[in-house]
Amino acid sequence: MNQVTALQLPYRPRFRLMAFRTITFALLCAGTGLAFADDIEVSAALRARYLAMQEQLVHNQFGRPLHLDSSEAPGEVSGDIYALINSPFESAGAALSAPGDWCDMLLLHIDTKGCRVASGSAETVLSLWIGAKHDQPLSDASRVNFSYHVHGHTENYLRVDLDAKNGPMSTRDYRIALEAVSLPNGQTFIHLAFSYGYGSLGRFVMQAYLATLGRSKVGFTVVGAQPDGRPRYIGGVRGAVERNTMRYYLAIEAYLGALSMSSPSRFEIRIRDWYAASELYSRQLHEVERGEYLDMKRKEHARQQAGPA
Repeated sequence: MNQVTALQLPYRPRFRLMAFRTITFALLCAGTGLAFADDIEVSAALRARYLAMQEQLVHNQFGRPLHLDSSEAPGEVSGDIYALINSPFESAGAALSAPGDWCDMLLLHIDTKGCRVASGSAETVLSLWIGAKHDQPLSDASRVNFSYHVHGHTENYLRVDLDAKNGPMSTRDYRIALEAVSLPNGQTFIHLAFSYGYGSLGRFVMQAYLATLGRSKVGFTVVGAQPDGRPRYIGGVRGAVERNTMRYYLAIEAYLGALSMSSPSRFEIRIRDWYAASELYSRQLHEVERGEYLDMKRKEHARQQAGPA
């Protein structure tokens, strides 16, 4: 016993250091393994969702592999799109994880007037200017500051969240969340979620809009049939969130679709593709004529490229 003790005594500091390093390394590996396990779990869940939604993706009103849901709760409304995109995950994930690409992508939405990225030590912020569906200076638009976070990005899975506490017309708690997972056939399956909340003032403003300028606007969910047999679509705030969720999705699709094109031509291809896709659903999404949209986006893109005034 004494011999063992005598042999151990001179090495005790070294033993403690080695033990500390071993424990630290084990903890780091455990943490990494946990994160890796979480990524595997969520990517597997999204792939399982893709397999479970084959019927909805094949047979739907959109003419493309896409499924849209929406919901409304007291003071909150949300929309969800699940879609198959013909872009490999390697290129799609790289673009969808870059805040600058998100700015260029969001600019395709008809209501987006401008976007700026500000990266600080604490977080990355995307400032989005939301305005009218026509040419408009940034000073007349509403600025919404989104906190931008990439919560997971592996070779097979991506999760990005954009959150804003305050929005236009007394709305609040804006959230744009995107998940993407690779598929073995060189395609990417995505889940896009868009939601926001509103208080009594926001509800009053929305109700006033929906009773006047927005009274004929509808979403995509079929809630019945009209006397002539045509589908009757949902209206109100659920109709509004469905329209915006679709516009954001079409922006993602148009942006990724042009990645393989030469850089100078990408922007023109994207605005043309976004408008053409939106016009496939003109009952819900038509706002301006093609030339007006293209001219407006060219001006907004030039202003964005020029940087802050």
